[in-house]
Amino acid sequence: MENTYIGYHFTVEPKELGSEILVAELGETAFESFMETEKGVSAFVQKALWNEHILDDIQILHSDEFKIEYTFEEIEQVNWNEEWEKNFDPIDVDGICHVRAPFHEKTDAKYDIVIEPKMSFGTGHHETTHMMIQHLLEMDVTNLKTLDMGCGTAILAILAEMKGAQPIDAIDIDNWCYLNSIENAERNNCRHITVYEGDASLLNQGQKYDLIIANINRNILLNDMQAYVNCLNKNGILLLSGFYEADIPVIDTSCTEKGLTYVKKFQKNNWVSLKYVN
Repeated sequence: MENTYIGYHFTVEPKELGSEILVAELGETAFESFMETEKGVSAFVQKALWNEHILDDIQILHSDEFKIEYTFEEIEQVNWNEEWEKNFDPIDVDGICHVRAPFHEKTDAKYDIVIEPKMSFGTGHHETTHMMIQHLLEMDVTNLKTLDMGCGTAILAILAEMKGAQPIDAIDIDNWCYLNSIENAERNNCRHITVYEGDASLLNQGQKYDLIIANINRNILLNDMQAYVNCLNKNGILLLSGFYEADIPVIDTSCTEKGLTYVKKFQKNNWVSLKYVN
């Protein structure tokens, strides 16, 4: 029984934002593992912890803003390492930074980040993470006090430390991300990353940062932009991603109204990442 799981396979429209919200809600129940799929997300719960009402309190399933359908099945003797090996490929960013799982062979990349892929969100495969890595690779972040907001699996915080940034605060509202970020920071021998569970309300203690990395989504970025600016030192850098090209005008207006100056854009498959300086 202990190795028997119930697997739910969700199709989600629109996929990116809907899947993010769905995983966050499912993570508050007994579901313990998630994998991004071509059309949405798969979620897994131990059969011993499953009941027929497990989705009753998942609010997004009743939202008019998203179309979500699902099937479910019983899966016996899940070998998670085998599942991840089938579904998780190493990420190569410009031949300089590799993000891989422990079961992948080490490469000669300058920055080699090892992530335990307990879920495929935040593992670096998404375009936004790829572009944020590109920004960091171009920058000299030595001794910059850094904030990784919405840190996910802490890939960006880990890369920042590898490039000399310190100290680094990493914050995520999701408990799974909080715990996995701590684990991944330790796995990559990071000594200057402190992980917190919460949201932008944690940024009211007078903290100041030289670099803020925020890879979340448009609505949260707009809601929290003033909090980021309040924490940014003079000449500090703000890296933003998690939104589409069509969202640039509203993001840029919010930034410029608060005194930030646009510097650069990366774009990948209609996703964008913007760099601003204070």
